[in-house]
Amino acid sequence: MNGGGVTCSYFEWLKNIDHVSPGKMSKKYEEKSQKKLLEIMGYTGDDKQIKGAEEIDIVYSGLEEIMTSAVRENWNYSVKKNLSFRDACLGNGI
Repeated sequence: MNGGGVTCSYFEWLKNIDHVSPGKMSKKYEEKSQKKLLEIMGYTGDDKQIKGAEEIDIVYSGLEEIMTSAVRENWNYSVKKNLSFRDACLGNGI
């Protein structure tokens, strides 16, 4: 039940180790990628409308990936061992 909070704490820990926020690491890359794609499509408008993902978007994306994988892993364990999902989560966690 607290997996999302623990996972986000992990993201904070990673951020503190590197002394760089995840959003800053990928924001410029995303902006350049979007701009290049739009140029290929023929867009010649204002560059100020193009911006990369915010840090919160990156955190939500990472959280979704981790939580989805964890649910899938525990569900498979539940089916394989013929356990309730709750028991499977506990057993797999141990």
